[in-house]
Parts: sequence; structure tokens; C-alpha cells
Amino acid sequence: MKILITGATGLIGSKLTKKCIEEGITVHYFTTRKEKIETGPAYRGFYWNPQNNEIDKEAFKGVSVIVNLVGATVSKRWTKSYKKVILDSRIQTANLIYKTLESIEHDVKHFISASGISIYPNSRTKQYTEESNEIDTAFLAEVVIAWEAVADRFKNLDIEVSKVRTGIVLAAGGGALPKIVKPVKIGLGAPLGSGNQWQSWIHVDDIAGIYYHILKNGLEGVYNAVAPNPVTNKELTRQIARRLNRPLWLPNIHGFALKLLLGEMAEIVVEGQWASSQKIEESRYVFKYYNIKAALEDLL
Repeated sequence: MKILITGATGLIGSKLTKKCIEEGITVHYFTTRKEKIETGPAYRGFYWNPQNNEIDKEAFKGVSVIVNLVGATVSKRWTKSYKKVILDSRIQTANLIYKTLESIEHDVKHFISASGISIYPNSRTKQYTEESNEIDTAFLAEVVIAWEAVADRFKNLDIEVSKVRTGIVLAAGGGALPKIVKPVKIGLGAPLGSGNQWQSWIHVDDIAGIYYHILKNGLEGVYNAVAPNPVTNKELTRQIARRLNRPLWLPNIHGFALKLLLGEMAEIVVEGQWASSQKIEESRYVFKYYNIKAALEDLL
């Protein structure tokens, strides 16, 4: 089996790449830096520059599955210009792949796209499944809607499409966890906003595992990629403090203060969704990390 991964060197992509190579799957990947191109038999790089519509068509040779993980981080202040970067980094890249496949002969049968649970509205009481019709109106929801719409276009090429709505990815070396841990380590940890907002989290090993499960089993459709047991922000902070043996003595950091500090991006930390993992579990994916305590024991 041969697959193509965009964002192969990122937090999730690097884990998925390693898993695929271990299982005997050849991985092609794109890079905007020609000096980063590797040419090994199991891991081979190809140049692209989506902003200039440049792409090496050889990347698709023999590929049956594309896993599209590329996208600029949302953990950076959302100026008007950076919002455009967030959107373009997801839409331009997928469109370039689509137009290329439209113009060449290929063997691609399955397109798996990253997505986000931020499509669902902020709620403390509603659990969202993949069948939920409620859609948020905030910026991140707009990003997800556009992201999924461009993924769905691949159906026009008779390619099966999967969309992986990801929660908060917890990893030791990147993502949200180091940012959450830092103030707790120095004794300045506190719940954010009300502290009662849901944090539908997932261990990085499980998100990579879910992508592998979907591509190996040819699963089509929308899947929430979250652990079975979400926690509130207050509980997540408390579990981190307990794991690090640090006190939590500060009052909650008010949402107004967070908005002054972070701007519109504050919605990432003061709002949250309770997403269901039932569908991916029913597809026989077995989570390595079901609860936050076990995940933090591994990562911290």
C-alpha cells in the first residue's frame, strides 16, 4: 500500500507516518522546502508550493489514499490577515490536490481530511454526535465548514471521503498540553473562564491510531476523533496539577481578561464542545487512552 500525507512532519502526521512505515506502508509527503526532500524507498518527499499552484505530480504515482493534515496553527492571534492564512492553508492546498487529480491518471480511491469539533456550538449540556445538525457561527466553525466542503468535492472524482473532527490533541512535545502545563508548573495554574467548559481531548497516539484505522479499513464519512471521557477545563487543570504535584491556589482567570490578552482567539479556551466517540468505537477502534489520568501519566 502507498499513501500520500500532507502535513507529514507535523504533530499528528509524524506519528501517523511512523505507524504506517512500521506496518509496511510506503509514505509520500509534500514539503515546501526542497532541502527537506527525502528519497528513501519507504518515505519519499515531493515539492509543492500551494500559493504558487506548484506541485510535483509524481507524488501521486501508485498512491491509493491521501491523508490531508496540512493547515496553519490556530494558536496564534487572529488578526484579519492571519485569519486568511488559517483558511488559505487549508482550502488552497486541498483545491490544488483536487485540480491535480482532475488532470492526471491516478489510483486514488480515498481522501481523508482533518477537521475539527469546533464546528459544533459551545455547550455545557449538549453531547454532539456526527449526526448533529447544530453548527456554530464562530470563526473556527467557519474554517471547519469550508475545510469539509473542499474535502467533499473529491466525491466528484469518485473518491471516497472521510472527515476526522478532531478534539484537543494532547502530546508531550507540542500542541495544547505544553501551553496548559507551563503556568501550572510554576505555581500559577488556574481554570480558564468558568472552568466548566468541556474539553473533548485525545491522546496523540490515539488520533494517529484513528487515521490509521480509517485508512486501513476504508472507512467513509464523518468521525469525531475524541477520547470517550471528556473533562471540564477545571478538571483538566486539576489533574495536571495533581500529576505535577503543584498547588492550584489562584482564582479562575476571567473570560474578559482572556479576551483582552488573546483577542478573538480566546474562544479556543473559554468555550468547548462535548463530542461523542461512539461512532469510531462502533467501527472497532480501541482507544489506548480512555481517561485523562492515564493520558497525563503517559505524557507527563
